[in-house]
Amino acid sequence: MKKTYLLIIFFLNCLFSANISISAENDIYKKIDLFGEVLEKINREYVDEINQSESMDSAINGLLQSLDPYSAYMSPEIFNEMQTETSGKFGGLGIEVSMESGLVKVISPIDDTPASKAGIKAGDYIVKIEDTQVQGKSLSEAVDLMRGPVGSSIELTIRRRGEKKALTFNIVREIIQIQSVKSDLIEKNIGYIRLTSFNENSGDQIRNKIKDLEKNKSVNAYILDLRNNPGGLLSQAIRISDFFLDNGEIVSTKSRKASENRKWFAKEGDLTNGKTLVVLINYGSASASEIVAGALKDHKRAIILGENSYGKGSVQSIIPLKNEGAIRLTVAKYYLPSGKSISEVGVSPDIEIGEEGEKFRIKTETDNQLNYAIRLLKG
Repeated sequence: MKKTYLLIIFFLNCLFSANISISAENDIYKKIDLFGEVLEKINREYVDEINQSESMDSAINGLLQSLDPYSAYMSPEIFNEMQTETSGKFGGLGIEVSMESGLVKVISPIDDTPASKAGIKAGDYIVKIEDTQVQGKSLSEAVDLMRGPVGSSIELTIRRRGEKKALTFNIVREIIQIQSVKSDLIEKNIGYIRLTSFNENSGDQIRNKIKDLEKNKSVNAYILDLRNNPGGLLSQAIRISDFFLDNGEIVSTKSRKASENRKWFAKEGDLTNGKTLVVLINYGSASASEIVAGALKDHKRAIILGENSYGKGSVQSIIPLKNEGAIRLTVAKYYLPSGKSISEVGVSPDIEIGEEGEKFRIKTETDNQLNYAIRLLKG
C-alpha cells in the first residue's frame, strides 16, 4: 500500500497547488479514497499477482492519455532512450506514432527508414506487434514493444483504410540516421526541396540549399515538399517559414496562462525573392509541417497542393520527474495567422490531389502531387 499512499500524496500536492472550490476539493478527496480502495482490492482479489510499480505507472499514464493522444508518461528507461533519439541517430523502425481509439496510429513514416521502405503509410493503425495485441496498451508500452536490437526483425499487423484484410509487415530494425533536407533541380528551372523532419539543423540546411539553387539564374520557381513530415522543433518551423516571407505573423500559441501566449513574426527578406512557390502536403504532414504550410497559405505566398494534413496543432513540453522519468504534456495550441487552430482540423490544400488508388479530384500519373506541381509551374 506504500505506492497507494505515494500517489495520494502526489494528488494532494496537485490539489493544494490549484485554485479550486471547497466542493471540488472534497470531491477529489473522495476520488483519491476510491482509487486507494480499487488498488487494494486489485492487489487482494485479482486472479494473478500484479506488479504494483507497473500498475502505478499505468495509472499515471492513463491519467495523461485521458487528456489527449500526445500526453504520456515516460519511465526513466524510455526517457533516456528518447534523449538518445534526439541526437538524430538511433535504432528503430522510423515511424512517428500517436494513440487513437486504443490503437497505435502512424502519423508518418520517415523517408529512407525501414518502415518507409516496407510500405508503412500515414494513417495506418498498428493492431498487433509480434503476437501482442496493441488494444489496451499505452502508447509508451507499444513503442517499447517495437524497440529492439539493431538487425533484429519485428512483425507488425496493420489495419489500413480501404483494405478489408489486415496487412502484415516484417521489418528489420536499423540505425536511423535522419537526413532532413534533400534538394534537386527539376526541369532546369524548378528548385525542389524535400524536408523530412524539423530538427535542430533543418533551417541551416534549407538556407544553404536555397542559396545553392539561387546561384542558378534559370531557377524561377520552387517546390517545398513536406509530405510525410511528422514535424519537430517549433523554432525551425518559424525560421523556415520566414525564409519565404517578408513580413507578417507566422504562428501563435495559446496556453492556459495568458502570460505564456506568444506570437512570432517574419523578418524582412525572402530568400527566394518572391519566386512562385508550391508546397506539397499529405495526411502524413503534421505539427511543424502544418505551421509552415498554414502560414504560407494564409499569406498567399504559396500554392498548397496535395491532401489535408494530419491536424496535430498542439505544443508538448517534456517535463522531467524526480524518478528520472518524465511526462510529455500538452501545454499550448498552435494558431495560424488567420486565427484558425490546426488541432484535429489540419491545413486544407488549395488544390486537392490524393495518392494512387484513392479518390481525388485530379488524376495524374505516379507521384501525383509532385508531377502535377511540376506541370502547374511549367504552365
